[in-house]
Amino acid sequence: MNEEFELIAKTFMGLEPVLAEELTNMGANNVEIGRRMVSFTGDKEMMYRANFQLHTAIRILKPIKKFKARSADDVYDKVKEFDWSKLMNNKMTFAVDSVVFSEEFRHSKFVAYKVKDAIVDQFRETTGERPNVSVANPDLRLHIHIADEDATLCLDSSGESLHRRGYRQESVEAPLNEVLAAGMILMTGWRGETDFIDPMCGSGTLPIEAALIARNISPGVFRKEYAFEKWADFDKELFDNIYNDDSAERDFEHHIYGYDVDMKAVAKARLNVKAAGLTNDITIEQKDFKDFTQPEEKAIIVTNPPYGERISTPNLLATYKMIGERLKNAFKGNNAWVLSYREECFDQIGLKPSIKIPVFNGSLECEFRKYQMFEGKFRDFRKEGNEIKTEEEKAAMAEKHRFKEHREFKKRINEDAEMEAGDIRTFTFKHHPAYEIAQQRRERIERERNARDRERKREGRDRGFRRDNDDARPRRKGGDKPFRGGDKPFRGGDRPLKGKGKRNFRERGGFDDED
Repeated sequence: MNEEFELIAKTFMGLEPVLAEELTNMGANNVEIGRRMVSFTGDKEMMYRANFQLHTAIRILKPIKKFKARSADDVYDKVKEFDWSKLMNNKMTFAVDSVVFSEEFRHSKFVAYKVKDAIVDQFRETTGERPNVSVANPDLRLHIHIADEDATLCLDSSGESLHRRGYRQESVEAPLNEVLAAGMILMTGWRGETDFIDPMCGSGTLPIEAALIARNISPGVFRKEYAFEKWADFDKELFDNIYNDDSAERDFEHHIYGYDVDMKAVAKARLNVKAAGLTNDITIEQKDFKDFTQPEEKAIIVTNPPYGERISTPNLLATYKMIGERLKNAFKGNNAWVLSYREECFDQIGLKPSIKIPVFNGSLECEFRKYQMFEGKFRDFRKEGNEIKTEEEKAAMAEKHRFKEHREFKKRINEDAEMEAGDIRTFTFKHHPAYEIAQQRRERIERERNARDRERKREGRDRGFRRDNDDARPRRKGGDKPFRGGDKPFRGGDRPLKGKGKRNFRERGGFDDED
């Protein structure tokens, strides 16, 4: 019997329940939802499958050491205690990612440097030579997370973020992250039972992710490599079996449509669909949403319109007003789901949503809203015994403000440059009490600082200092320094390769970018 061990799957904030459901269906044990992560247990096969098959995971981590970190010396000493010769040798390269929520450690890079120093010094003392650091393509990826005094050191089994599927050849401005797109689709409950429409498809991310879900194709078929393939205990035969097993894939009897008013976006979406081998399932056409007409077949709309944050969109509110008009008049009897950021944009749609799901798109706290379209008046719709909200949706609506309590957390997200690229590297273990203690401590310190600042301002006014003249104000020792806070195309065919051909194609390296 294979040994089971703890694993951590990271995701976007808001997608944790969807990821937990995926893991449960996959057969993972001890599945527990945390903040931007889901913990679970499984064996080596489960770790391989989690990387290869999950649609909503950013990366899969394997904890290898937990310890108390009250100082930089603690980090260095505890990391150096670990026998690194079990995982690597001095000819290999490694990289360290770090995330800290601690009053002791103000800079995550400093923690990463201490981990690096401990590993290097151990090899230098035992072998006389040291391994090198390689940020771009290391042989071993490590991740350390510190919440107050609790440190967890992990192996990163994924390598490059799992949202980088490998099928995207061209991209539009501010493209939708693949993991978020898959999470949005899974939240709707759609699994291929009807046609699927994205009337503002951009580079085609939502239609492609929808096709993968409808056919139950593992998103990992497009990737060249995972970090665990470089590990000393890598089981190539086991992973080959997982990679080439297409027995769970299914037929899709409906169709997926993507439209965009921009012909350049249409061309890019078509290229990406072809690279994914899904041209039989997806049709991409140039079409303005204002010309959208009632579809002949039962369908669902899932779309991510521009909302003027990273994309300059003329007549933004008029666009949302048009969306509401088209949904009301040309999508009767179907459900539509819209992701957006600005409340004023949703107001322009002018329709009553049956559910509002908070979710982060990069650093933006967005809402994913469902609109149940029906013919006639709402009063008549209710008289016929219909309900606009299910019991599950009512329960979810009751939790719609669940992000509000994490404003300090959101502030950290805004400071994290990696969020803009969609490569999220921050998570908290199981709502750990140490994190809550650290957060309360930060809030207390902030309140005390604000009280001192107010007192200084009062003293300044009492002494007659002019508020508009910096030179007239008393200065703290040290001047005015602020407080320190602290792809590869997969193939050109029309269907994903099956059987051994997939793995053999992958081992040959697939197409080069020049192809």
